[in-house]
Amino acid sequence: MSGVGENQLISIQPDELKFLFELEKQSYCDLKVANKTEHYVAFKVKTTSPKKYFVRPNTGVIQPWDSCIIRVTLQAQREYPPDMQCKDKFLLQSTIVPPHTDVDELPQDTFTKDSGKTLTECKLKVSYITPSTTQRSSESGATNGDGNGSETISTIQRLKEERDAAVKQTQQLQHELEVVKRRRNQMSSASGLSLKLAAMVGLIGLIIGFILKLTLASPT
Repeated sequence: MSGVGENQLISIQPDELKFLFELEKQSYCDLKVANKTEHYVAFKVKTTSPKKYFVRPNTGVIQPWDSCIIRVTLQAQREYPPDMQCKDKFLLQSTIVPPHTDVDELPQDTFTKDSGKTLTECKLKVSYITPSTTQRSSESGATNGDGNGSETISTIQRLKEERDAAVKQTQQLQHELEVVKRRRNQMSSASGLSLKLAAMVGLIGLIIGFILKLTLASPT
């Protein structure tokens, strides 16, 4: 017999089965079973309440240094357990088997203690969690946690300040561009007026010159 969650042949994660408990709804928990040896290891899962749980696979063979996932499903329940306390337990037995052994080839006495084989066992407890408990844990982690909440707030504040500064700079550039456009238009208008004035002066000069020429050419 070995401690909870680990023995000489295998390791189990997590070391406790936790189910989200809701009436009339199934819930499941996955176990990762890893072979810590260079041998082929067979395992078998047992429970004190076989009618409440569905285990797949409940028996298997793990290759050396390999692992597998066992899904334990809690069947839909019609009523809450007293004080939400669960007394169910699981037992995972494991033993070394010959190389390349298939699960269908396991002898019936593979997990029998008096078969002469070395049989190791891990006990797993079961606990139920309500949705409200899960929500409170999430809120507590967000509030207290490891400072991630305050870091997130400071990051958001910094991004807002950078955004406001960028908006202000854009508005200033737009204002300067409008000023340049107005000055350019004023200069264009002044230049156009000067050309018109020069043309009018020139035209008046020609007319005066023409009149003087006619006057001088007329007989006295």
